[in-house]
Amino acid sequence: MTRQRQVLDAAIRVLGTGGTRQLTHRAVDAEAGLPQGSTSNHFRTRDALVAAVLDRLLERETEVWGALARDVGTPESFARAVGGLVTELVAERTTTLARHALFVEVAQRPELRGHVDRAQREIASWALPLVAALGCPDPPADLAVLLAAVDGLLSNQLANPRPGFDPERAIRAVLRGILAG
Repeated sequence: MTRQRQVLDAAIRVLGTGGTRQLTHRAVDAEAGLPQGSTSNHFRTRDALVAAVLDRLLERETEVWGALARDVGTPESFARAVGGLVTELVAERTTTLARHALFVEVAQRPELRGHVDRAQREIASWALPLVAALGCPDPPADLAVLLAAVDGLLSNQLANPRPGFDPERAIRAVLRGILAG
């Protein structure tokens, strides 16, 4: 693991356990077990750190999706893969809470929105062909609905964990509605 990745993963843990107010260069150094100033050597400003964390979160979520999305050619297999993604992201509670914390910060700081926009375009670049192949009538709009469902499922399960949580069932229902037009 590179030092930069070590710093970013520590920043994700700081965000996921303490929220955005706790995200400081000093807190990340302590979490990573590095000498003071290490984080600042890689990311001079807090904005640079936040932007890099957004990129790292996208990279990690793409890795999770890639591992789950081997065969998504049918609505059933797609729902299974997306349900698995949601289950995996709920299990990675700290990472997912960090993502949500950053989204709140980005909502309050428009200068950071370009990073989220770029991440959404990257996700769309590989997800739109999958959604289109399922026969969705309007792939960009339908992908937006599916991503909103994923975010809602994540938020609700993290805030109020329910036993028997079944994201696959919910994704299947959303997908059925999309495909039915």
